[in-house]
Amino acid sequence: MASSRTQHLGGGGNTSTDLTAAKNAKKDEFYTQLTDIEKEMMYYRDHFRGKVVFCNCDDPEESNFWIYFRDNFEHLGLKKLISTHYEEGKKSYKMELTGARYEDGVLNFDNFITTPLDGDGDFRSEECIEILKEADIVVTNPPFSLFRPYLTQLMEHGKKFLIIGNINAATCKEVFPLLMYNKMWLGASIHSGDREFRVPDDYPLNASGCRVDENGVKYIRVKGVRWYTNLEYEERHEDLILFKRYNPEEFPHYENYDAINVNSTKEIPVDFDGVMGVPITFLDKYSPDQFEIVGMTENMDAYGMKTKVYTSQECKDAYFAKFGKKGTYDLNASGILIINGFREKTYRRILIKSKH
Repeated sequence: MASSRTQHLGGGGNTSTDLTAAKNAKKDEFYTQLTDIEKEMMYYRDHFRGKVVFCNCDDPEESNFWIYFRDNFEHLGLKKLISTHYEEGKKSYKMELTGARYEDGVLNFDNFITTPLDGDGDFRSEECIEILKEADIVVTNPPFSLFRPYLTQLMEHGKKFLIIGNINAATCKEVFPLLMYNKMWLGASIHSGDREFRVPDDYPLNASGCRVDENGVKYIRVKGVRWYTNLEYEERHEDLILFKRYNPEEFPHYENYDAINVNSTKEIPVDFDGVMGVPITFLDKYSPDQFEIVGMTENMDAYGMKTKVYTSQECKDAYFAKFGKKGTYDLNASGILIINGFREKTYRRILIKSKH
């Protein structure tokens, strides 16, 4: 089975034990399945006509990204397809495709060009950056552990992109402002659950969610996978249907933010016009026409939303009250609720306001 080769080097904010195991075993290859690429690409086909597509973490001998764009070259109206990939300790190569046509119902390809690279194909190398400058749209599954610098590079060069990452990357200081200011958003096809990736034959299957098929091919399921993109699609502007009404018992107010806590996206109150703290997975349903993102509960108060900063002694007292022993409960890292007289941390929340 063909697959998309990607230079994965570990977690990069992903709490999945699968990725931790990959890092510990120094594995660097996960393989994206063609069906996952097809399901996402159906929302963006009009964006690609006359464009140069660059898959800069993909060996065309393995890559389902290359296969998808090669086989749909004429249908999408591409100008050029380029692929480069990382070869640890070796010199890599660039492959280009500049034409495809149907003859008697058979797809024929024109002008495959393979060019040796001077280096190992790292996306950060000068020669790969020069190729990036030629591209209009980048589509790939970048290394999870290098997701932040990878994304920063794309933004610095003003590129359109459709890439795979982990939902937890959304809270990183380099990533969240892009979501907050509507410079990037989550893709259309993955909104929950996990996704299966093929892994190399020598990958140790020592975590849950692993399997080996009848041909001996190994797969592992990775939690929290999402598409990140700055390509527009109509569905992201559809309002989330809300039905809950606000009441202070169900939606308590934080002690350290002028906002209420909402435990799940579907429970966002339809009649509350103040700031609300919602789970990170809200981004799956976020319509910029319906809501405004105003910040996030986090330690450094980067968005100027905190109304209280806890002292070191307060953090120690909260830990003792909760666990009955000495320690420090980092109250400044999240929204704090008063429950049964005790200070309790919530999971990290995105702070939003309704536009309606």
